[in-house]
Amino acid sequence: MYKAETRGISVSVQPRFVEEESSPDSGRYFFAYTVEITNNGSEQVQLRSRHWRIVDGRGELQEVRGAGVVGKQPVLGPGESFSYTSGCPLTTPDGTMEGTYTMSTADGSSFEAAIPAFSLDSPHVRRVMH
Repeated sequence: MYKAETRGISVSVQPRFVEEESSPDSGRYFFAYTVEITNNGSEQVQLRSRHWRIVDGRGELQEVRGAGVVGKQPVLGPGESFSYTSGCPLTTPDGTMEGTYTMSTADGSSFEAAIPAFSLDSPHVRRVMH
C-alpha cells in the first residue's frame, strides 16, 4: 500500500498485476490499481481532475489528464472517503505511476493533492544480476 497526504486529503493506492488481461508474448501487461481518497480535513472538497505520470520499464513517460476519476467528480465531506479501481496497460512488464488530483474547496479555491508514486510489477520482469 502506498500513501500520501496533502492538506488533509489522504490518497492510498494498492496496485496489482492482472495476468488474465495481459499477453506477455504480445508485449501487453495490464495492471489494476485501487485508490482510496479520504478527507481527513475540516472542509468539504471535490475532486475535479486528475493528472497521471506513467513511466514504463524503458523510462518512457506518458502523461494522462482528464476530468474526475472513473467518470465521477466525487464530493467528500470531512471524514468521508471515495474509492475506485482503474487500470493501466503497459508494453513493458514493469513501470511506475504517480500524479495529482485537483481538489476544489467550497470557497472556490483549488489545490493539488499528491497521488503517491507506486510501482507496477509483474512476475515477467527479467532481473539481471551483474
